[in-house]
Amino acid sequence: MSFTEFPSRLLENAVNEFASLPGIGRKTAFRLVMNLLKRDSEEVKRFGESIIRLHSEIHYCKVCNNISDTEICSICSDAKRERAVICVVENITDVIAIENTRQFKGLYHVLGGIISPIDGIGPSDLKIDSLEEKVKEGGITEIILALSTTMEGDTTNFYLYKRLSKYNIIITTLARGVAIGDELEYTDEITLGRAINNRNPYQQC
Repeated sequence: MSFTEFPSRLLENAVNEFASLPGIGRKTAFRLVMNLLKRDSEEVKRFGESIIRLHSEIHYCKVCNNISDTEICSICSDAKRERAVICVVENITDVIAIENTRQFKGLYHVLGGIISPIDGIGPSDLKIDSLEEKVKEGGITEIILALSTTMEGDTTNFYLYKRLSKYNIIITTLARGVAIGDELEYTDEITLGRAINNRNPYQQC
């Protein structure tokens, strides 16, 4: 079948919506839509409702900016976590990647991106002011800079170090078991776990 002509406008619209997602081509989108058509109507209804609820009811933790079902996420509300250590990450997928290692017991701070002038993203576009406020309030002994080892990640690390080094805290970064140029979310769990446990003072990196 040509993917420029569809027998149904409804089918074409559904394929176009799936194809708008990253990494989904039109052929894959068509297969996904056809799969949904073969499913029970209740299954399709649950599928659709879950997407609608995801968009309308999801929260961002008011403490760390992680995705949550409530105002404060399960990590921040866990009394067993080490509250004096904050791991700074680019996005929510990095939180998931680090949590999967089961090596880190502290809290997180999600920046919502990294500094990238070419993409028009500067420090003011990220959750940096709220991170500094946490440090100012006291009780924080260590900040772990766990950003991707790309040029943009290193630029952001340096900026954060300059902003936070005036406070009486330890600033560390992941050991270079994470290869230079790697996105954190694609690093295997063993390597990432070792990089967290063997983290280095930032100025020695």
